Amino acid sequence: MSRRKACLIFNPVAGNTDSELELARIKELLSSQIELDIQFTTEEIGADKLAQEAVKKDEFEIIIAAGGDGTLSEAAKALGETTTPLGVIPRGTANAFAAALGIPDTLDEACETILSGKTRRIDIGRCNGRLMTLLAGIGFEAETIENASREAKQRWGALAYLVSGIQQLRELELFEAEIETDDKIIKVSAGALTVANAAPPTSILAQGPAGILYDDGLLDITIISSNTWASAIAASYHLLQTGLRGDAAKRDDIGYIRTKRVKITTDPPQKIVLDGEMIGNTPLEVECVPGGLTVMVPMLPAEKISEKLEGLPNLEVEDKSPVVKNE
Repeated sequence: MSRRKACLIFNPVAGNTDSELELARIKELLSSQIELDIQFTTEEIGADKLAQEAVKKDEFEIIIAAGGDGTLSEAAKALGETTTPLGVIPRGTANAFAAALGIPDTLDEACETILSGKTRRIDIGRCNGRLMTLLAGIGFEAETIENASREAKQRWGALAYLVSGIQQLRELELFEAEIETDDKIIKVSAGALTVANAAPPTSILAQGPAGILYDDGLLDITIISSNTWASAIAASYHLLQTGLRGDAAKRDDIGYIRTKRVKITTDPPQKIVLDGEMIGNTPLEVECVPGGLTVMVPMLPAEKISEKLEGLPNLEVEDKSPVVKNE
């Protein structure tokens, strides 16, 4: 049985574990079925450039990215609007991209997903001329991400974002925003605005609507207008609870919209974070690109049952029920 060819893009500084041991384990798990061409990211060469070069070679059936959300998002954007599937091995601090798609965050399970998972077309977004896999945040979230240093993330992991968020809450200020969609224009005072294509429940500020689907052809916009430290804490806790349950938020200081495209302007201008990367200030324009990316994801329970049934032999059962004759 011939092995598939894949380009493995590996970030050696992702996470806070032993990258050499992790790479050895990945090779051990995948090499029996996949011929790996391993490429390492550096400060000068990111996962996006490596993925673009791999696509140009036209010899790989899969591009696999192993790293944190930054590495995974860069690779995903390079594969956006192509037919090459992306395999995901999360090794970062938050692993939000993998969590949003239901991809396991352990090496063994993530590799098993690549070996036996299904390919699925998911939406992406086009945001200020860039591709977006997860979400864009304005205001509070952007400030929180910007002030969570790499050193803090390596030392404390996901807690670094919590610490940064608490610090930002003390300096919370509302701004004026105009939100323009295809059919309406809304003007609000907000402390945070999030435009999500996909987001796990742990991306709290994106959880206004009831469940965020990564393949519905729509963007989910969450508006938080809390104007005090206490109300912001209460709103965040409410969003965590409703997000975990898959329910829509029910507070007066939280609003949400679903739309195919949106333009947001603010006064004063606000910082924008796109998939964990600072990209400048508002205005922000985002459009959903339905089915713009192919990703290898775990099989759903129903798919697993169907696969098992397909593997069973067809049995012909002899009918031994008594024959009733009409006399």
